[in-house]
Amino acid sequence: MVEAITATYVQEDADWAITVSGHGKELTARAPGIIAARDRADQLVEELGSNGKTTVVHLLNGSALDFTSAYMTARLTLPKLPPLEVPPPGSVPKQQTTEKAPDAVVPPAPAPASEKKPALPPSKQLPKAVEESKPAPEPAPAAEKAAEARA
Repeated sequence: MVEAITATYVQEDADWAITVSGHGKELTARAPGIIAARDRADQLVEELGSNGKTTVVHLLNGSALDFTSAYMTARLTLPKLPPLEVPPPGSVPKQQTTEKAPDAVVPPAPAPASEKKPALPPSKQLPKAVEESKPAPEPAPAAEKAAEARA
């Protein structure tokens, strides 16, 4: 049989008081904000020793709808950020005026010895971009190989 556990939330200034009751027990706690209060309620439900077939009903002002509305509003509301300061056109931000620009671009580290290809004479080397995009050669049919060998 499924036994319901009730989590009741009451806002007290900036904090929330939580009361979780079920299995003949009642536990209370406080949390700063409704999201933290909901997390704390989950911890209290675990302390009650509930099994896997427990239903938790979260209530605010005696209403599950009020709790859900307040909780989802808190979860989906973006934090208030200070306004973005846009510098006037043509000005340089402060952090760029104090830092020195890099003198040169650092080349990538060479490949490990196990990945290096055998060196070719300069006349047979291809530019790296061409070498990487070049498809692997397909094996020639046996008849063509024999004709090449006779030539």
